[in-house]
Amino acid sequence: MQFNESSALERLAALGMDDMPVVEYTPNRCIIDKDWFIKYSAMRRDFLASLTDSFDEIAFLNLSQDEFMNLIMGKQMPDNMSLRFRIPLIWGGKINIDNMFMCLTFPHSHNLDRFIIEQSDAKTVFLPNPAKKIYVSTHLATGGTGGNATSDRLSQSAFFASGRGNE
Repeated sequence: MQFNESSALERLAALGMDDMPVVEYTPNRCIIDKDWFIKYSAMRRDFLASLTDSFDEIAFLNLSQDEFMNLIMGKQMPDNMSLRFRIPLIWGGKINIDNMFMCLTFPHSHNLDRFIIEQSDAKTVFLPNPAKKIYVSTHLATGGTGGNATSDRLSQSAFFASGRGNE
């Protein structure tokens, strides 16, 4: 299916991501290196370690304390989180931090897969391109009157991240 920018944004809104920006891209079909997964695994660790600038987004993911700490310490991604390529490798994307973002597996990553697959035969595609390393839908980030758990987590994460380089 060939989208234009407006129809791509409408489709994302129908998939529950009305705040997801897109970038127009012409796919450059290519062969993926045989060792891509080894490179991806190493870059995945680097990506997690780079999340020290993403505390605000992490705080809205409703993670348990252990999941939260493992993530900001660069040890492990929580369940129901996916690491995605902004430009898929098969279309010429590179394995680097700038080409990656993290989001909830369900529903966001599943819906992004649908969105991209729907465009698989198009000459020009519109790819999800969140502004930050972690996509948190505004539907999750609006918060409420439930207390100060987010500010508590932000202060905890800042404390632990400050000692992270001393390991």
